Amino acid sequence: MAILASVTVVSLISLIGILSIGLKEAFLRRILMALVGFSCGALIGGAFIHLLPESLEETGQAHESILYYAIAGIIVFFIMEKFLYWRHCHEEKCPIHTFVYLNLIGDGVHNFIDGMIIAGSFIISYSIGIATTLAVIFHEIPQEIGDFGVLVYGGLSKWKALAYNFVSALTAVAGSLLTYYLASYTQGIDVFLVPFAAGGFIYIAATDLMPELHKRNQAKESLIQLLALLTGIGLMSILKTLLA
Repeated sequence: MAILASVTVVSLISLIGILSIGLKEAFLRRILMALVGFSCGALIGGAFIHLLPESLEETGQAHESILYYAIAGIIVFFIMEKFLYWRHCHEEKCPIHTFVYLNLIGDGVHNFIDGMIIAGSFIISYSIGIATTLAVIFHEIPQEIGDFGVLVYGGLSKWKALAYNFVSALTAVAGSLLTYYLASYTQGIDVFLVPFAAGGFIYIAATDLMPELHKRNQAKESLIQLLALLTGIGLMSILKTLLA
């Protein structure tokens, strides 16, 4: 029940893009940069404070195995970003509708894996499931606002963009159900998925979010981003204490 509730909430985050309508671009940019910093901190904290330590503690696996699973997460997320996401289609002849479909496909795959990760985390323990869900949610908020803008820019109406984005997000439910089903027949899937998730979180924070933060170098904005990043890490640390 907790797994299904968590992935449902994550899927509903896809509708948050509608809130960006009517906001001034400069104001929206400032909010997004703070959210990016916060989600970056939450992902870093989720990986290093929750997922990796809990994976070692709960499974008793050798350090080398856990780290290899984390490396696998980094590699898989690199492949996903390299070959599925619209932003890598920079050719002049690349039709505008193409990146819309690629964005939806990429998000669908990403959300499917998010669902698997959340389910695997809950299978290990309730506390690690909650921490993983929150880290995913904090990352999804700025991402879904950006995805909504991409779909509208690609020619979809605002309501179609919301609907397509929501359908893409529902693959998280499918991923969680598949993982829960497989866990009943396959031992050790959760042992792999949790450090795999940590690797994915580290990759997103280091290669996707931090470079975005470096694009804005004004002192005030940089300070806000740093505080947001530290707040994200701090929240994960507090959550660790509360759920202990």
